This record gives sequence, C-alpha cells and structure tokens, in this order.
Amino acid sequence: MSRRPALKRQPRARRVTMTDVAREAGCSQATVSFVLNAVPGIRLSADTRQRVLETARRLGYGEAAPKARPDARPTRRARRIGFIVDQIATSPEAVQAIDGITQAAKEQGDLVFVAQSENDADTESDLIAAFVDQGVVALVYMTIFTREVELPLALRNLGIPVYLLNCYTTGMTHAAVVPSEIAGGQRATHHLITQGHRRIATITGEIWMEAARDRLKGYRRALATADIPFDDSLVFNGDWSASAGYDATRRILALPEVPSAIFCQNDRMAIGCFEALKEAGLDIPRDMSVVGYDDEEIARHLHPRLTTTILPHRAMGRWVIEQMLEAETDERHSLTKLECPLVERDSVAPPRALG
Repeated sequence: MSRRPALKRQPRARRVTMTDVAREAGCSQATVSFVLNAVPGIRLSADTRQRVLETARRLGYGEAAPKARPDARPTRRARRIGFIVDQIATSPEAVQAIDGITQAAKEQGDLVFVAQSENDADTESDLIAAFVDQGVVALVYMTIFTREVELPLALRNLGIPVYLLNCYTTGMTHAAVVPSEIAGGQRATHHLITQGHRRIATITGEIWMEAARDRLKGYRRALATADIPFDDSLVFNGDWSASAGYDATRRILALPEVPSAIFCQNDRMAIGCFEALKEAGLDIPRDMSVVGYDDEEIARHLHPRLTTTILPHRAMGRWVIEQMLEAETDERHSLTKLECPLVERDSVAPPRALG
C-alpha cells in the first residue's frame, strides 16, 4: 500500500475564542455569546455589554471569520456534518468539543447535527443511518473518556469521512484526535518543580482510565527529568470527585513528611483539596501549592484562583473542520495529540523555606 508523504502544514495563528473573551471580561461564555450574537430578550447591564464588546474588539475576536453581508445570498447549500457522542450532560468536554466544531463549521457556512448515543449500539446504528439519510458529508464519533474503541459496524466503509474525537482505533483506519495527556501531566508537575518543589504529591483519577494513567506517566516523567526519585507513597488514587480530593489531601497531610505541593489530576479533586487544606488551617499557596487539570470554569473563581491545565476539546472540535478542508485521503492515519496548555494563576508559589 503506497502512502502519500505527509503534507507540510504552515503554522496557524491561534484564533481568539469566546472562552478567551469571557476570561478577559470576567464573565461567563454564555454572557459573551449573548452579547456578541445580539440575542434578544436577555437582560444584561449596559456596563457588561460594553465590557464584553470592548474585550472582544481588543482581543481581535472574529477577525479571521468571513464577514457576510446581511443581504448576501449563500453561494452554496450548507453542508451537513453529523456528530455522535456517548454522553453530553455528564461533563463539559463534549459541550466544548461541540462548540469548537460548530463555530468552525459556521465560518465555512456549514451545519453540525448533534446526537447522544448513551453507549447503546442500536441507538448508534439508528443515528448513523438517520444522519446518512440527511445527507451528511462527514461523521464525527466522540467518546467522553479517552480510549481505544471498536467502531460500530455501520461506520465502516460508510463512503464518507469519519473522524474520531477523544478516541482512536487499532490500525488508525480513521483520522483521530486526543489530548496530549502525558505531556499535560508532565507540564503541570514541571511547573511545580520550577518553583522549587521537590516533594510533590499527586491525586489521580480512576486509574483504569487512559487519561489517569497518562497524567501519572507525565508526573513521573517530570520527576525523572529533574532527577527527583519517584516515591509511590506520594501517589493517591481518587475518582475525579471533590470528595476524593478532600479525602486524599487529608491522607497527604497525615504523612510523616508532608509534601510542599499537590498535583490534582482534575479541577474537581482540587476543589476538595482546597477544602481540606483550609480546614487544616493551611494557606494556599504559602503553605501548600496546588495544581489542577481541565480548566473548568470554577478554577478561576476559587480563592486563590487555581493554576490548572486546559483540556483542548474545543480545539479538537475545530481540528475536525481543518481535516475536512485539507481532504486527506490516506488509508492509514496518525493519531493527532493536541497540546494541553498550562494556565498559571495564584495557587502556586515557592516552598516556604525558599520563598
């Protein structure tokens, strides 16, 4: 089987998103959407509207998007893209991915149809058939938990492109994108090391999940790179919940030698970690530095604001549209891993002895 040489991509400037505008303006993404889309019937103060508009203008939001005249007629019929995800309501990641793909599709004049399968094989087959009947030009198949999947029989040899989001198949028969979790865990731990921390605890998610295992690999890799011996007594298993973060932090504080920093492998466990530290009378970050993961909206409203890592699901959604525009036809695809950037806020400082 002959393979085409990989196309050399030109670097793209990062697009400003509604999330960026919301962060800078100090409001929710929903508020930004209401203002920028001039949604009627929404009662917002004039100050809020002005702040959002000025922030969007300053950041250059939407500058790269095509400007359509109100009286302009579309030059072609909008293409339809099907999007199937196992769960929507259980976590914000699916919503972010949907927002990313719909915004990117909108810029091309295309539409995205979204459906939830609830991990039911019969429902998936029915949805795929319904989308094909609607004339979709591509299908996106997403899972909430990053994992290897066996695609539904109905998705094989479909005759239209199929893109895998947050999952992948053996043999890489379809274009797939996932977060670069090992690098994300390494970056979060490395940030603590650069601040002078040498004894760093970590609270993992459910370790059977690929994301938890990879973030732990990143933690270990950062320690090894800094010549810090790995100590398994500093690894505490959690289940992604705030309660798990609270319980694990209590156990961390009971260690004979208490660490100076904790890497919580998601923001919800970091919330529980914060509560346990404050309950013990400790100051964050003076007495204990904390890093989270996911960059959920609550992270920027904690006291102090949580340093954390962004899961790139919105960028992963946009990636699908980029692949459609490039129209790759290779029979075998590489697994694309998108960077998980670190957001530095106020929950990290040098250890007290070094401060």
